[in-house]
Amino acid sequence: MQAMDSKKTVVLGVTGGIAAYKAAELARLLVRNGFNVIVVMTMNARKFVQPLTFEVLTANKVVTDMFERDLPASSSMPHIDLARQTRLLLIAPASANIIAKINAGIADDMLSTLCLSYTGPRLIAPAMNTEMWLNPVTQRNVDGLKGLGYAFIGPATGGLACGDEGIGRLADPADILKAALDELNARK
Repeated sequence: MQAMDSKKTVVLGVTGGIAAYKAAELARLLVRNGFNVIVVMTMNARKFVQPLTFEVLTANKVVTDMFERDLPASSSMPHIDLARQTRLLLIAPASANIIAKINAGIADDMLSTLCLSYTGPRLIAPAMNTEMWLNPVTQRNVDGLKGLGYAFIGPATGGLACGDEGIGRLADPADILKAALDELNARK
């Protein structure tokens, strides 16, 4: 496992949804741009993409459970250690579930707990069905997070996994990378 350098460490949160496979390309792009990438996957994300994919791409152990003993942390509170060693928290894809949990302050897994303990720049790339994205509850949650300083990229419009056309696609990984770099440069 690589040593963590907070100036170069990005936590990539991956949540459940078919767009999770695109997070592998995003992880690869981040690594190619010199970042130490620590992937934190939700239980549902692991149903779409295996942690091994991200471990190969990032050369770091994937965090899937906050009670694991061999996390990239120096104490028994890995969510706090990871938060302190991170330069950017990027969630891609971000499901309606994680957006709602973060906005409500729910901390019931490693990713949502990390979101509460991290105070640096945060970027969310949503991906979900059009109806879910346009639902007033989702829009209220997005507005709430924007009010708390979270930046968003997307979602994009196009063909969705369910066969529908509309807004809800994960933004292109290259566009997410650019937004991440812009967010980091804005916070220097």
